[in-house]
Amino acid sequence: MSTRKTSVCGQFYPSSPDEIKEMFAHYNSILDAHISEKLLLQKKPRAVIVPHAGYVYSAFTANVAFRMLQNSHAKRVVVIGPSHRVYLKGTSISEYDQYETPFGLLKIDMALVAVLKEKFGLECISEAHHEHSTEVQMPFVKTYDKEALVVELVYGDESPLKLAKVIEYLLQDKDTAIVISTDLSHYYDIKKAKSLDGICLEAVQNLDTHMLHQGCEACGKIGVEAMLIAAKNLKLEPILLDYRTSADASGDESAVVGYMSAAFVEHER
Repeated sequence: MSTRKTSVCGQFYPSSPDEIKEMFAHYNSILDAHISEKLLLQKKPRAVIVPHAGYVYSAFTANVAFRMLQNSHAKRVVVIGPSHRVYLKGTSISEYDQYETPFGLLKIDMALVAVLKEKFGLECISEAHHEHSTEVQMPFVKTYDKEALVVELVYGDESPLKLAKVIEYLLQDKDTAIVISTDLSHYYDIKKAKSLDGICLEAVQNLDTHMLHQGCEACGKIGVEAMLIAAKNLKLEPILLDYRTSADASGDESAVVGYMSAAFVEHER
């Protein structure tokens, strides 16, 4: 069987499963102690937006979303992220049989891969799958939904409308959850970063794709826009979960990176 080997294990996140468990437990203890709306953690997202930087900077923000996502008990999780290393026209889909994590292997849903290839004309460009934006999400999936199958989509120069159609198709199945991977602005001072990131946050909060193009500098903006289009069409409600910058971990406010997490839930009747 073919395995999608880790590319950034020991760099973006610890190679030790015990160390990762300790990090997640620490983040959860902080969350439990400080969250004001306890019922929020009981919601069942259909999709989430999460960051993809090194865990020391962004894993708290991502952990909030994945902790909520476990409530959905998804049978498959489709992780969608931008390509950072390889120029890519369109979207590549992983064709490996399984995905390596420090916690063991995740099975890739090859039946769904075949359907998506046929229905949307997706191909596998193997060099695009040494990608950290998707890889850093897999230890979270293995922690919070360890029996789930996964599918990895990495996009480059892609149409948000086309990617939105893929997301909408996937979310027709109540057993499928979507993970959209993005960081926000990069290497501005803290004041400028918060100004630019505020545009992204407002766009997500209001499902406003026009606003997204008024200064949001998310590296995964195509994926975010696709998610907003799909959420609007499927009448999903966005919930902003967490926002912070690298300065929260480093203390350096001169050149920061922004991170957010958000959930998309069905309207309560």
